[in-house]
Amino acid sequence: MKVLTWNINSVRLRLPLLRKLISEEAPDVICLQETKTPDDLFPLDDLVKDGYGHTHIHGMKGYNGVAILSRLPFTETHIHHRVGKEDCRHVAVNIKTPTFKKPLQIHCLYIPAGGDIPDPAVNEKFAHKLGFVDEMAKWFKKECDLDSPVMALGDFNIAPLEQDVWSHKQLLDVVSHTPVEVEKLGRMFKSLDWHDAIRHFVPEDQKCYTWWSYRNRDWKKSNRGRRLDHIWVTQPLVPYLKSHKILQSARDWTQPSDHVPVIVDLDF
Repeated sequence: MKVLTWNINSVRLRLPLLRKLISEEAPDVICLQETKTPDDLFPLDDLVKDGYGHTHIHGMKGYNGVAILSRLPFTETHIHHRVGKEDCRHVAVNIKTPTFKKPLQIHCLYIPAGGDIPDPAVNEKFAHKLGFVDEMAKWFKKECDLDSPVMALGDFNIAPLEQDVWSHKQLLDVVSHTPVEVEKLGRMFKSLDWHDAIRHFVPEDQKCYTWWSYRNRDWKKSNRGRRLDHIWVTQPLVPYLKSHKILQSARDWTQPSDHVPVIVDLDF
């Protein structure tokens, strides 16, 4: 089963890129963030023609939005609202697999970016982000089982490890890599004894990025990236991890997202 996550930064604007991605990678499940469109305008017809007849979308005009597109049928779908807001940041599906008695749960998340000032007392967006991550940590621990096959993936907007950013020292006071964000994401990571599927394949002492700012005119030359996009799996799924891809070449596509697609292939 090939599972892909991508902050697409507008699904209608980048539908041709999504279809290119489908033709080249043929993922079984696609999780999108920042779809930026209400549900009635989501371009489902083209994606159904491409084989994704099972869809779970939750979007709003111009902002946020998450979606799960699948070749495989869902046994359940869920929409979750976080920290008192209905801002389209968490959807989930269950998929039956031949390997597990319990269904595979896939949670597509778009954690708030948090603004520019890393102080919740003066920056409401940063307070929202920290509250969201705190709530997710408690929710996963309460609602999911350690022995169940569960995936959490998407744009987490936090680069937790030193080698997840181009300069650990220079970014310690920059939102996405501050100690308080890293600490809170660490609690979320411990909530289900999660396993970092990307770092399963890329050692923690090696640089690994999934996002490069639009502000860098020559993103490849400067290579000031961050790993903001993640795929986590619970321990029952770890033996089935087969391979991964971070499609860095997508950052050079025409009108690209500032995030690139990330793929994990599970052998079951």
